[in-house]
Amino acid sequence: MTVSVLLVDDEPLVRAGLRAVLEAQADIEVAGEAADGAAVVPLVRKLRPDVVAMDVRMPLQDGIEATRAVLRLVDAPPKILVVTTFENDEYVYQALRAGADGFLLKRSRPAEIVHAVRLVAEGDSLLFPTAVRELAKEYGSPAARAVMHRAALTEREGEVLRLMARGLSNGEIAARLVVGAETVKSHVSSVLGKLGARDRTQAVIAAYESGFVSPG
Repeated sequence: MTVSVLLVDDEPLVRAGLRAVLEAQADIEVAGEAADGAAVVPLVRKLRPDVVAMDVRMPLQDGIEATRAVLRLVDAPPKILVVTTFENDEYVYQALRAGADGFLLKRSRPAEIVHAVRLVAEGDSLLFPTAVRELAKEYGSPAARAVMHRAALTEREGEVLRLMARGLSNGEIAARLVVGAETVKSHVSSVLGKLGARDRTQAVIAAYESGFVSPG
């Protein structure tokens, strides 16, 4: 399976660097480029990429608003990977809360960039779980407490969510709980559904912000 990527960054050198790294991989192709978030929705509709690598700070429309627009206006939206200079940036956390699936540091090594794109495309693990925890500790709000209460997770679903927050993949969770991978996949789907979360990242953020999992 080939993963198609849309690059969105107002710096041409950043886009060129990402393109060179990604197109060196046999299983990744760059479907297109944009210099601002305002161009993302039309391009996503036209190109149907699997992943959007989205700069978080852009002059006309930033990555947060562009993420919201894609998820609101596009049917079967792609995975969104926020590209940022600083991992402790509040903009990054707001983008993750808006529905981005993970983030990537611009200073990352080529192998890390490729790994991030593949991991986000697969969607069965959490990218940089420690950094997400630290962002939640610094910028999170308790607004998710009522959502978590209404979700009424079962004991096993709670176990799965805690392991998701630690960054474990479905396979790793299955090994830890001594159950089948399909059973874990079913539990993860149930957790996402009950929390109204688009993906694992949003579910983990809700777990931290509600106090279900401690970010400390």
